Amino acid sequence: MSRIGKNPVGIPEGVTVEVKDNVITVKGKLGELTQTFDTVNVKVEEGNVLVERSAETKEHRAKHGLYRALVNNMIEGVSKGFTKELELVGVGYRASNQGQKLDLALGFSHNIVMDIAPEVKIETVSEKGKNPIVKLTSHDKQLVGQVAAKIRGFRKPEPYKGKGIKFVGEELRRKAGKSA
Repeated sequence: MSRIGKNPVGIPEGVTVEVKDNVITVKGKLGELTQTFDTVNVKVEEGNVLVERSAETKEHRAKHGLYRALVNNMIEGVSKGFTKELELVGVGYRASNQGQKLDLALGFSHNIVMDIAPEVKIETVSEKGKNPIVKLTSHDKQLVGQVAAKIRGFRKPEPYKGKGIKFVGEELRRKAGKSA
């Protein structure tokens, strides 16, 4: 039995949830999200969303907790939102943004200019003596994670000096250098 799937998802104030033809729609103050589902039954009862299995096969059991977690992330996203922060560690690494364009100087011959999806709000913080920070905020958890992973992929942190783009609070496994 899925322990996560059994838990009901509470609907906070200002959030509406509609289930129609295997599509769940969640609307809130930060936006609107939709998700298709299959192999489970989704009901809205007394301010809670319940996800139930229609059968006991392996596929149904696997997707039970998945769809409950997706619905929970949708409700949390349209009510509170999600934020990811990336830190640029390295001499001369800089980040700036003009609207939805992110400009990264990561030690390559040219700057990397990336267009960010309109659903994601971007903010860059550069203080003297500290590493630049890129803040990504959106109501869609999957989109924020995807954009953050794409930015991190331009220059992953290396294990010797720790230079690169890392998530704020991420623990890096460090290696010892050459021993002469």
